[in-house]
Amino acid sequence: MAEEVRAEMVANVWKVLVAEGDSISEGDTLVILESMKMEIPVIAEVDGTVAKVVVAEGDVVQEDDLIIEIA
Repeated sequence: MAEEVRAEMVANVWKVLVAEGDSISEGDTLVILESMKMEIPVIAEVDGTVAKVVVAEGDVVQEDDLIIEIA
């Protein structure tokens, strides 16, 4: 079952640091969001492989929007 990584707040996607197929470890930074001039790293909570990257740099995400799926 895929692990879903979701946005915790309304923010701009400043930088996407992973691509589909990348192996990741718990604690890795996946995406950096920007909100109110603050950078917010989105951290992997599990080991796995990036199955799907839903966002792109410059996108705006709303609270609870899907960002990445980890297999």
